[in-house]
Amino acid sequence: MTMPCIPHRFAAALVVAMAFAPIPWSAAHAQQVVVIVNGEPITAVDVAQRSRLIALSSHKTPPRDEVVNELIEEKLKLQIAKRYKLEVTEAEVTNAFNGIATRSHTTPQAFAAALAHSGIDVAALKMRLKADIGWQQIIRGKFQATFQIGDKDVLAALETEKKDDATVAFDYTLRPVLLIVPRGSPEPVVAARRREAEGLRNQFQNCDDGLRLARGLKDVAIRDPIVRSSADFAAQQREVLNNTPVGRLTPPDLTQQGIELFAVCAKKATVGGETPLKREVRDKIGQERFQAQGKRYLQELRKNAMIEYR
Repeated sequence: MTMPCIPHRFAAALVVAMAFAPIPWSAAHAQQVVVIVNGEPITAVDVAQRSRLIALSSHKTPPRDEVVNELIEEKLKLQIAKRYKLEVTEAEVTNAFNGIATRSHTTPQAFAAALAHSGIDVAALKMRLKADIGWQQIIRGKFQATFQIGDKDVLAALETEKKDDATVAFDYTLRPVLLIVPRGSPEPVVAARRREAEGLRNQFQNCDDGLRLARGLKDVAIRDPIVRSSADFAAQQREVLNNTPVGRLTPPDLTQQGIELFAVCAKKATVGGETPLKREVRDKIGQERFQAQGKRYLQELRKNAMIEYR
């Protein structure tokens, strides 16, 4: 279970990546300009790359005008970030890319190789990630008052939601256990480390004895206890914790550092305060406001932009 980002729309990319064969592009075709946005070109190869990326997430070939429209909006997002002198670092983009690979249950290297095999330049995906990261920062910074969501808003929304867990939450005491896997390790090494993690999980019966057992393994890091409310986790992560008895380990999960598990050392019910349902409703309201505000601002940018179709 990975502790609690860029949306997950490419998480299934590896499943279908091999279905798309590379399309050869001549140098002249690659340089063909399709649209110019405030003086910056979008080429035919940009359209082809984005079409493939959309197809990987939607499992269908998108209409060309939809692809061009998305690229225009991406240009506007990158340009406004530059205007505000907002720098999205390479590390931020790389972390987002690696997160997609992890959610696809593979390594960044294998994910990049699958994209390349299907004719997709990794840089095309990273440019999209860069635009999205910058856009989130711009919208949340420029319109921050919009995202101040009070308890009154949450309670009003709860009137239409199920109230089974509206008043009950749990505090978990967790011990992260990491079986270290060096970056760039081949798949057989990763698989062997995962089997070792499963073996530890089967023998782990309580935190005291189990952690001593874990310390006896090679290249294992056991971190200090952390206390988290169930409201801090996404629904899938909460389900994992709910299905893990106290004193046992969660299923192993591949991270950038290696294979990670969490020992559930305590679970305490709490009444009042932030609950999972309240957090979900608050996040839902925030996402809806973000989408609406982002759409309005993008329309404004597009209205004032110089867009020339070729």
